[in-house]
Amino acid sequence: MSTPAAKQPFTPKYEIATGLHKGRKLEKFVSKRVRPTRRHQKKSKHVKFVRDLVRELVGFMPYERRAMELMKVGRDKRALKYVKPR
Repeated sequence: MSTPAAKQPFTPKYEIATGLHKGRKLEKFVSKRVRPTRRHQKKSKHVKFVRDLVRELVGFMPYERRAMELMKVGRDKRALKYVKPR
């Protein structure tokens, strides 16, 4: 009588896997650095302060003033259409 052989872990013939989790075996990508294109969207405190100061001193741009005027009259949809392409 022969004894059943001990089960050995299955090693694939090739590096490319098949089945549910297909694809090459790769190492996990550990560090996820923020790309510069994403970083530019977050403004620093100084930039925010300067922009608020300039807005306070200079005022609104002409198209912004027109949009506010349209909203005062009650033409919200028209104001949105006016501001959207700008």
